[in-house]
Formats: sequence, structure tokens, C-alpha cells
Amino acid sequence: MITADPAFVEAAGYAGYDFVLLDMEHGPGTFENLQNLIRAANVADVMPVVRVPRGTDIWIDQALDVGAGGIMIPQIDNAEQARVAVAAAKFSPKGNRGTCRFVRSAGYGAVLGARYFSEAQDTVVILQAEGKKAVENLDEILDVEGIDIIFVGPYDLSSSLGIIGQIDHPMVMDAIQDIVNRAAKKNVKIGCFADTAESAVRLRKMGVKFLGYSCDTAIFLNAAMKDVEMYREG
Repeated sequence: MITADPAFVEAAGYAGYDFVLLDMEHGPGTFENLQNLIRAANVADVMPVVRVPRGTDIWIDQALDVGAGGIMIPQIDNAEQARVAVAAAKFSPKGNRGTCRFVRSAGYGAVLGARYFSEAQDTVVILQAEGKKAVENLDEILDVEGIDIIFVGPYDLSSSLGIIGQIDHPMVMDAIQDIVNRAAKKNVKIGCFADTAESAVRLRKMGVKFLGYSCDTAIFLNAAMKDVEMYREG
């Protein structure tokens, strides 16, 4: 979801998606309206996963405080970056996330502190291994405790391989399959972006378990273009 409109989030939930990826890296949203996007996800009973901008731990803190069910951290290239990201998403002793029980994710204090801090340790942590460096360091990244999903960005991967934008190129597909196979040996699930339903099915057959499909604006645009074409032909 790269708009900042809760209606798109709510509609996606009613459509039957398992999760919505609220994109703070490429979308125009702010943390002030992020909580309303998460509220819309809660209303429609769809999992809100927040992709934070790259850089600082505070983005992870704030996204979790307003109710993110999962957190996605981009541009992870090595094990040390992975450890820092996981630590930012977990309370002590597993990490160093700031502690406050009066945030939205704790019901503004309605949830007892002990219960909140314990349950919050189960937050889904998704790390984006997007480039050639990440692939080269993948085995060390996979050994970092606390990672639930390694998410492959095929566009970034294609760029790092010198074939930018060619996400269906055999080199990209072979790299993704290699990542899936290596992760399976260490019981870490792999996620990937798909910009068409056909590519999503292909990735699922390759062993990808967490599929991020297209985005709100593209889904709307493609549906509208088909309707316009049909109307004009009729």
C-alpha cells in the first residue's frame, strides 16, 4: 500500500488478502497517519505489516508502538545489520526496543505491562535481502536469531546483477531459487514481491511462502484500464 488512504487498506482486507504492506519507504505516508492505516487493517481483519524507511531504529520503534503486526526492514546486506534490525524490534533481553506500555499497541495502557512486553516479543521480523551483497552473505544472515522471513526484492536484485528491471530474467529466477533452497536448510521462510498474479503463482511453486503482490495504485490502475478498454471496444 503506497497511498496513505485507509479506505484502500480496509478494502484490501475485505477482498481477502492475508496482509497489507504499509510502505513507509516508498509511499508518502507519515507516522501520524500510519496509525489510521493500521486501524483500517484492524477493522477489516487483515495483518498490518509496516515497511520502515532504511536507517534508524526509531522508525521500527514507532511503527511497532502504533500497532504494526509485523515489521519489514529494507537493505540488509550482512549479518551485523541483521542483528541490529532484530534487536530494534525486540524488548530486552532479546533486543533494545524502547519500553512504554502507554502506546497504541498496548491499548494505551489497557494491556498489563508484563503481558504486553511478553507478547510483543513475537512480532514478525522481515528483513529485505535485496542485492548481490546480501546473497553473498546470506548464510551468515540466516544464522541471526530472531529472523522470521527473508524478503527478496526482485527489482533491487536485478539491478545488482546488472539487468535492472528484468525481474523474470533467468539470472534473477535462479538467484531467488538458490535463496529459497539455502533458507530452507536453516528453517527460515522466504518472501518475495510479485507484480502479477502469474509471477506470484510461479514464486509460490518455487517455495516462496510470503508473497507481496503489486500495490494499491497499480491494482486500481490496471482494473480501471481494463474497464476503459472494454467500454471503448463495446
